[in-house]
Amino acid sequence: MPGKPLTGSGTPGFHTAYGTAFSGTIRRMETQKKAPRGTRKRDVPLTKDGICAKALELIDADGVDALTMRKLAAALDANPMSLYHHVPNKDAVLRGVTERVGSQFRTPEREDAPWQDRLRQLALDFRALAHRHPKLMGYSFGRADFVQPDDPFWRGLTDTLAAAELPAEEVPRVAATLRAVFTGLLVSELTGALQRWSTFPTTATGPDRDEAPAPSHDVIDTMFNRALDAAIAGVENQPTRTRAKG
Repeated sequence: MPGKPLTGSGTPGFHTAYGTAFSGTIRRMETQKKAPRGTRKRDVPLTKDGICAKALELIDADGVDALTMRKLAAALDANPMSLYHHVPNKDAVLRGVTERVGSQFRTPEREDAPWQDRLRQLALDFRALAHRHPKLMGYSFGRADFVQPDDPFWRGLTDTLAAAELPAEEVPRVAATLRAVFTGLLVSELTGALQRWSTFPTTATGPDRDEAPAPSHDVIDTMFNRALDAAIAGVENQPTRTRAKG
């Protein structure tokens, strides 16, 4: 009859079919819900290397201070507690990250080149590595344990100084001095201090003086190379080297 509403008794199959379809949809939605972090099976198992690789990404983006184990776990889509099966704490993560970056360093391959050229290339390659990861390197330079005897840079530096015919007992001392010079120079560059200092006037001025524009990258490159010239000249004029050659 026109206008008569449909009732459950008049359409017995409709409600049954609808209820079944609706229930099936709910079940599928429940099945598709994302499982809590740490309970899902990972496509790639957690490893120390993978944890350090992800930590380096986070440090490059936000710095060392912003890194926490919880943020690292979230970036890895893992339960924070699962990280501790591979690394005991944040310090261990940072050591692993530093070792990972240090392994990227490659010493100059031309062992037949003059030691002056090798020393220059060693320093330039170290600077390039620092520029690739400035936030990590700025943190690492302030730690005494950053340098290890088996580091590629340290081995390359001591081998180069040995090629310069320094006495064996002088090699680690001169290497430590050069490492400190290079590190200090890079810290001042990475923090912007070197750029600011280079704009200071040569005569005293009042506090209201206009700030000079920051130097270009080419100017900073030239300043770094001048520092290298001075370092190389210092090694060339080592009294112990002169006596050894004499």
